[in-house]
Amino acid sequence: MRAIAREADVGIATLYRHFPTRESLVEAVYRDQVDRLTTGARELLLRHAPAKALRAWMDLYGQWISTKSGMLDTLLAMVESGGLAHARTRDEILTAIGSILDAGAAAGELRPDVTATEVSASLIGIFMVSRQAGGAVSTDRLLDILLDGLRPPHHP
Repeated sequence: MRAIAREADVGIATLYRHFPTRESLVEAVYRDQVDRLTTGARELLLRHAPAKALRAWMDLYGQWISTKSGMLDTLLAMVESGGLAHARTRDEILTAIGSILDAGAAAGELRPDVTATEVSASLIGIFMVSRQAGGAVSTDRLLDILLDGLRPPHHP
């Protein structure tokens, strides 16, 4: 906690006043990141065509996954104790993916028969495999291949 306070350029007392436990700090960071994912989906759809928005959102999701790795033990303990609503987070992420898929299906850019759950599972698989491969597999290439598979057959 001292290192975090130092990095944030605040006193340790200030940090503890806002986050009395390590778990409360981890939860705040986690919630902020989930909010960025859901907000990011909406913002990307406002700025880009759905397929491009989805690909950019995949990168956001990958960043979220990588930041969780440093907090993984604490997060798992919090989920197990009921201190973190994992189901709510999952629903929020699936809703974000679903909003992009729906927009893409309506625009004819993305297949209408793919679910948010399928995309989420694919993304988790890609990020796990690319991390385990230690750079032997390009995450960007795998995400591009996934996006290609999400396009309808007649789409260029």
